[in-house]
Amino acid sequence: MSSVPFSFELYPPRTEASTQALHATIDHLAAAGPDFLSVTYGAGGSTGGRSLEVLRYIRAHTDTEPLAHLTCVGNTYTGAARLIREFLDAGVRSFLALRGDPPAGHDEDEPFLGDLESSAQLVQLIDRVQAERAPYEESPVPGNPGAVRVAPRSKVNIAVAAFPNGHPRSAYSSQHVDALLAKQAAGATLAITQLFFHPDHYLAFVERARRAGVTIPILPGIMPITSPARLTRVLELTGEELPSELAIALEIEPTAEGRRQIGIRWASDLVRAVVDGGAPGVHLYAFNQHDTVLDVLRAADVIPDCQLSAPSK
Repeated sequence: MSSVPFSFELYPPRTEASTQALHATIDHLAAAGPDFLSVTYGAGGSTGGRSLEVLRYIRAHTDTEPLAHLTCVGNTYTGAARLIREFLDAGVRSFLALRGDPPAGHDEDEPFLGDLESSAQLVQLIDRVQAERAPYEESPVPGNPGAVRVAPRSKVNIAVAAFPNGHPRSAYSSQHVDALLAKQAAGATLAITQLFFHPDHYLAFVERARRAGVTIPILPGIMPITSPARLTRVLELTGEELPSELAIALEIEPTAEGRRQIGIRWASDLVRAVVDGGAPGVHLYAFNQHDTVLDVLRAADVIPDCQLSAPSK
């Protein structure tokens, strides 16, 4: 398997002490040659400032494209537009527009979104802010002082979420496909899926989406599950069905390293299967650690089976 694009998701450090460790992880991941590194954003701005710091570090210290997450939850039009401008000013040209999850303790029967009611509206807002900020680009004309050549602006890249097994709050069975169509119509250029545990879940979803008219790339999101506790937490957050074979294997394995190897094998098998099925690349959830996700890519023959080291500073 060669020339398979890949990318990673990180989250901002929760404490100052973990910042240096994250910088080292970014250096190692960037050395592998990913298409982009995405950085999550806390609802209501809980980690917004730290997200921007991480994005700036990626821009300043690596050759990798940083991708900023944005959520509707906790954001108004004005607040989101201000944050988008901050990201653009920092050199960020790629975004992931998300609706976001309800706040902890939220009553499911009560609305939780403000004046940004969907990720499709957030997609439109990102594009609008970029257009207002840079409606066109100018470049000097050699030999003609003061003259400029005007060209159309470079558009930002806007990714959105996709849900192979449906969104937990979907009102009907195909709503997640209809929602992806709406995001595409709003200007999305890429979709990244929520995690899944079987390749057919992704491949069948892509086929349904294509039949419905979705044409943007749909990147599979893959998470190495290396402990029963992580599996339990992931199922709580996503509503995915329990993958019994993986759950049993993790439960009966007595050592942490053995469980880690089980997670790597499961994830690398997923990578191989979805790429063989036509996936345009893979997006790995890194949990702010580089060793496991890089081992997944090595096991799947996406990167060479040798030790990658971060560039020296």
